[in-house]
Amino acid sequence: MGAKSRRKGKRGELEAAAELRRLFGVEARRGRQYHGCDDAPDVQTAIAGVHVEVKRVEALRLYAALEQAAADAAEKIPVVLHRANQRPWVAIVRLDDLPNLAVQLYLTLAANT
Repeated sequence: MGAKSRRKGKRGELEAAAELRRLFGVEARRGRQYHGCDDAPDVQTAIAGVHVEVKRVEALRLYAALEQAAADAAEKIPVVLHRANQRPWVAIVRLDDLPNLAVQLYLTLAANT
């Protein structure tokens, strides 16, 4: 991966963390590259049980991204955050994981109020 791609990935992770802080009012920061752990998510967040993978690319290979997030997530809920240039952020989660993600978000938001 070239330096330009790494910089874009870093910016994407910082942007995604900022969006999670804005939307949910929780702590969120860069994970894997910042801490150097292979099992750390791209963005570490206070939302328990969630593994966040960030993809800041024009053409996302959706299922490949979900498979990577699931493989890295272990027992956590894999979530892919994606943004292409000049587009809004989107969150991608397997439908079967959506109820558990909603519960985790609810518990996190309730604990922060």
